[in-house]
Amino acid sequence: MHPVLEVLQFQSRRAFLSGAVGTAALASLLHADGPKPAAPAAKAKRIVYLFQSGGPSHLDLFDHKPELAKRFAENLPDSVRKGQRLTGMTATQDTFPVAPSKYTFARHGKSGAWVSELMPNVAGVADHLCFVKAMHTEAINHDPAITFCQTGAQLAGRPSFGSWVSYGLGSTNKDLPAFVVLVSQGSGNPTDQPLYDRLWGSGFLPSRFQGVKFRSQGDPVLFLSNPDGVSADDRRKLLDDLAKLNEMRQAATGDPEIGTRTAQYEMAFRMQKSVPELTDLNDEPKSTFKLYGDDAKKPGTFAANCLLARRMIERDVRFVQLYHRGWDQHVNLPKQIEAQCKDTDRASAALVTDLRQRGLLDDTLVVWGGEFGRTVYSQGKLTKDNYGRDHHPRCFTVWLTGGGIKCGASYGETDDYGYNVAKDGVSVHDLNATLLHCLGLDHEKLTYKYQGRHFRLTDVFGSVVKGVLA
Repeated sequence: MHPVLEVLQFQSRRAFLSGAVGTAALASLLHADGPKPAAPAAKAKRIVYLFQSGGPSHLDLFDHKPELAKRFAENLPDSVRKGQRLTGMTATQDTFPVAPSKYTFARHGKSGAWVSELMPNVAGVADHLCFVKAMHTEAINHDPAITFCQTGAQLAGRPSFGSWVSYGLGSTNKDLPAFVVLVSQGSGNPTDQPLYDRLWGSGFLPSRFQGVKFRSQGDPVLFLSNPDGVSADDRRKLLDDLAKLNEMRQAATGDPEIGTRTAQYEMAFRMQKSVPELTDLNDEPKSTFKLYGDDAKKPGTFAANCLLARRMIERDVRFVQLYHRGWDQHVNLPKQIEAQCKDTDRASAALVTDLRQRGLLDDTLVVWGGEFGRTVYSQGKLTKDNYGRDHHPRCFTVWLTGGGIKCGASYGETDDYGYNVAKDGVSVHDLNATLLHCLGLDHEKLTYKYQGRHFRLTDVFGSVVKGVLA
C-alpha cells in the first residue's frame, strides 16, 4: 500500500486509540490478521443481539399496568397523548380506546421482575436480566426505526452496529467472520416488514467489516462450496495466483479495497472447513435440545439460530445478530403475539442459561428488543379478547444480560398508561453507547473519517447509562 494511503486508512482511528483502549488495541489493530482483544476495562468481549423486528408490545410482555383494567375502552386522555405524532394507520381514528393487556402478569425471582404469562421461560431467568423499561426512539415507522437502532441514523448508508464493533475490536477467530447475521421468520405476522441486507452492511467502513449472513438452506454462506470438478487443492492454487495479481494491482493503485477482497477470499477458503463444523449439530447432546426445544433441530427457526449463536460465541465470533420477524401486530394481537412468544421465549431463556452454565455469559452481552413498542390504545375494533396496537416510539422495553450488566434489575419507568417515559429515559443512542462501554469502547472516540467528518455509531449524541451497569 502507498504510505500516504496507509496513513489515511488509520487516521480516523487515532482519536480512538489515544483514549482508554490503549496500547493493547493499538497493537492488535496494526496486526489485522492476529487476535484483537478488548480493552483492559472491557467487561464483555462479544455480543448476541436478539432483534425482534416489528415492535413487540411492551404492554403485553414486560410493562405491567394493572390500573388500565379499570379504564377499558375509555378514550386515551389528550393530556397523555399530548398531540404527539401518530402513524397514518391510526391518526384518523375518531377515538383512541384504551386496551388493557388481556394477559396475567406476576413477579418473578428474588428481583420481583414483572413478566407476562406469555414469557414463562424468560420469567424463569429474570434474576439474570436487566429490564430497561423507558427506552424511546425517534422514528415511528419500521424501516427508519430499525435502521436507527442498527446504525444510529434513520437514513440508510451508515455502518451497522456489528460493523463498528468489528472495526473497533477486530476478530479473535481467523476462521470465522467477526460479524454474523441470522434471520428467522416468526409465526405471528407472516407479512411483516422485510429486512434489507444493508442493515448489516459496513456503510463507509471498509467492506471487510460488513456482516456475513448465514442461510438456513443450501450452503450456509453463498458460494461456499467449490464448483463441481474443482478440488480444494485447485482452489488453493487459484487463490494463491489471484493474490499475486491483486498484490500487483494494489501496488499500482494503492486501493485498500483490493487488499480487503484478497482477505475475504482467504476467509472464504478457511470457512469451507469451519462453517460446516459450526453448523453441524450432531455433536450436541440430548440435553441441548431439551433446553432449547425441538425447534432447535429445524434450520432457520429462532431456536436453531439461538443455538448457532451459542456455538459461535464458543468460537469467539465477535458479534452475532439475530433478527426474528413477525412482531408487527396492528390487528389480532393476541393470536399473533402468542405465536411470536412461542417462537422465542424458550430459546431466548435457553441461550441465557446455556451461556451462563458454560461460563460464557460473564464476557458476553445479550440484548433482546425491537425498534419500538406498541400503543396503549387499540387500532381498530376493541373487544375483551381481541385488539390491535399501532407503532409507539415514545416508550418500550428491552432487556440486557451478561458482561458488565447489572443482574436482577429494572431501570426506568413509564406513566400509568405505558405511553410516555416517566423516569430515567434511555434513547437508542444511550443504549448503543452503553453496550460499547461494556465492550471497552468509548462511543465518542470510536470514529471513522468520511467526507471530511468524523462519524460514530452514536452520531453526536448518547450517554452511558450507569444505572444498568454492574
